[in-house]
Amino acid sequence: MKPQKVAIITGAGQGIGLEIARKLLNTGSQVILNDKEVGLTDEAVASLLQMGKGRVLGCSGDSSSLEVISEMVELAMHHFGQLDQVVANAGITLFGNFLDYSLEDFNEVMRVNQMGTFFLTQAAARVMKDQESGGSILLTSSVTAHQSHQNLAAYAMSKAAIEMLAKNLVLELAPFGIRINTIAPGATLTKRTTSDPEYVKIWSKLTPLGRPAFTSDIAEAAAFLLSDAASHITGQTLIVDGGWTAISPSPYA
Repeated sequence: MKPQKVAIITGAGQGIGLEIARKLLNTGSQVILNDKEVGLTDEAVASLLQMGKGRVLGCSGDSSSLEVISEMVELAMHHFGQLDQVVANAGITLFGNFLDYSLEDFNEVMRVNQMGTFFLTQAAARVMKDQESGGSILLTSSVTAHQSHQNLAAYAMSKAAIEMLAKNLVLELAPFGIRINTIAPGATLTKRTTSDPEYVKIWSKLTPLGRPAFTSDIAEAAAFLLSDAASHITGQTLIVDGGWTAISPSPYA
């Protein structure tokens, strides 16, 4: 029997992050789950524990905070003695016209999306290096890092930077057996997106495969990149968008 892996997942109180946590539990990982909101963290942990698949620990707080990052890593080491998988999934989207975009919104997007991802990756890689057993890190990007999307200049910039981070870190992390990849979801059905009554209709029409992604579609791809089945894949971005970036019709057209 293979030894269980230990995973940290940020932004996992709902949506894609929660579904990745569910998938990793089903494949035998123990999970440390983070969300900024205490209520969402607690609800997510409770729902995952009901699966009866493994241990789940919650860690609420701002995922870009160095203190919260340290707390997550310490939880992994204290309770499980190892850290094998990390999903830097937390991020925010602040829409706004480029010509009017505020410094405050710009700084917030970069702080959460870039800084949080960078320093969680750094903290996890240090532990994985010391373990001498390698590990797998997955960063969450977006199709907007590949194709223009109106009113998302800052967000797209932050996600493109995340993809370059993964590619760049191959040089520094591969010698320690640490793989790092990125996943770029397209239109996905979550509680937030389905609050728009037109979302399903619009994205079903724009997506070549005829529907937006389910969170399970993203989680399956994420679990593959984190698993030993992807043991020779690093520095790559996997786009999961039903073919949208191949033709890129704009929802604003």
